[in-house]
Amino acid sequence: MRTVVALVTVGGRHVGTLPEFTVASPWWNDVEPVTAHLDRVLGVPTSVLRLVSARGSGMRGGTVSYQVEASEPVALSTVDPVEFPDDLLRMPWARPGGPAALVEWADGHVRRVEPAVQVKTWNLSCLYRLRTRAGVVWAKEVPPFPAPEGPVIELVRSVDPSLVPGVPAAEGRRILLEDVPGTDCWSPSAEMIEHMVPRWVAVQHALAGFFPPVRLRRRGVTVPSFGLPDSLLHGDFHPGNWRSSGVVLDWGEAHWGHPALDAAKLVDFVGPDLGPLVERVWCEAWLRHCPDSDPWSALRQGRPAAHLLGAEVYQEFLDNIEESERVYHRGDPEEQLALAQSFAV
Repeated sequence: MRTVVALVTVGGRHVGTLPEFTVASPWWNDVEPVTAHLDRVLGVPTSVLRLVSARGSGMRGGTVSYQVEASEPVALSTVDPVEFPDDLLRMPWARPGGPAALVEWADGHVRRVEPAVQVKTWNLSCLYRLRTRAGVVWAKEVPPFPAPEGPVIELVRSVDPSLVPGVPAAEGRRILLEDVPGTDCWSPSAEMIEHMVPRWVAVQHALAGFFPPVRLRRRGVTVPSFGLPDSLLHGDFHPGNWRSSGVVLDWGEAHWGHPALDAAKLVDFVGPDLGPLVERVWCEAWLRHCPDSDPWSALRQGRPAAHLLGAEVYQEFLDNIEESERVYHRGDPEEQLALAQSFAV
């Protein structure tokens, strides 16, 4: 549960602040229940532009204030006006008219049969659900620093089309994604791990040996090869980004590097109950492709390196987002560095 304060604006001008209300979802970037409440109260469509302040921790709970945009003038009680100073790092969708511009772009590629629903917004993305006659599609906009999801998805599709969602359109930092059946695998079964890990290893093996014609970086964290080739990394290969139908989502952290970094992320995420299974399945999969390799040693080196990589990624977030939204990631680089150092004890 979270308590919400809505600072309502029209055309960027503050027109009033609504009384506090609560929503069941604790996650700060989950704005669908927030706009659903505001649409009912104000009688006009609304969108959340950005987080203004938060009293809580871990991206959840507490009391959060949002700058909210009403699509039409609304009559609210007179209150002291709130100023919203500009920030050069503010994302396009966090500015007045930004969410509407994303929906307008999506409408140029699909025909909606219902109003667009804003599902998520924060410093890393703005996400809308659009219902069409053919089904649901998702409109997403991301900052300039992640990898371009569209080309990365097409690269993976060239090897395993069933591993990635369909992409009806992609332009710059915007993308339309087909809906993927199933549920997110936050608590994966052993069977799901045994299904997904070898598939991803097979894709990485197929793409290894060349640097693809996609704008992908090499991050500043390396792992000795131990006979394994550098390849495409998902960058956030945890089961919350897997769907139960076998599709992997959220490719914005993709980069080029040692595959043990993806495996180490997964081992840490699933914890001691399933970690040994991930290690075995991943190592056996790579041994089938590279019989002379030593994936076990690579993964031992990859465990602390993955946390160094996490520190680098989180610091990039902090360096490229506006001040009020840094609460999402503040302290994360230090935590990752401490975890990396714990392997040396």
